[in-house]
Amino acid sequence: MDSTRPGRERREHERVEVSLEVDYRADETFLFAYITDISAMGIFVRTIAPEEPGTRLLLRFTPPGGEEALEFEGEVIWINPHRPGDPEHRNPGMGIQFVDLSEEQRDLLLHLVRTFAYLDDEKNPGDC
Repeated sequence: MDSTRPGRERREHERVEVSLEVDYRADETFLFAYITDISAMGIFVRTIAPEEPGTRLLLRFTPPGGEEALEFEGEVIWINPHRPGDPEHRNPGMGIQFVDLSEEQRDLLLHLVRTFAYLDDEKNPGDC
C-alpha cells in the first residue's frame, strides 16, 4: 500500500457505499446502527456514539435478499466523533476492520462487496 497517496486512494480494498442495518455488541452492550460502506476487510458504521479504537465488536447484519444474518468479529481502528453544530457535516462513526476471518468468511465478504459494486454500477451506468 502506498502511504503517499491521500485518503481513499491509499485503500488497498475497494469500498462500496451501502445502507445496511447492523447490530453490534461490545462487552455486554448491544447497539444498532448503519453500515454506510463496506470492503472485503472492513466497514464504516455511522453512529454518534462510536466505540473507542481498539474495541473488539461482534457484528451482525443481513445483506439484501439474505435469509440469515452474517456474523463477523471486528476491531475499531479509527473514529470520527460526533460534532454537534459542525458546519462541514462530517460523517460521525467508526471504521472497523474485520478480524479472525475464516477463508469462507473472506470469500463471502468479497462476493458481497462485488455484488454491491455491481448493483451500484447498474444504478449508475454512466459513472464508469
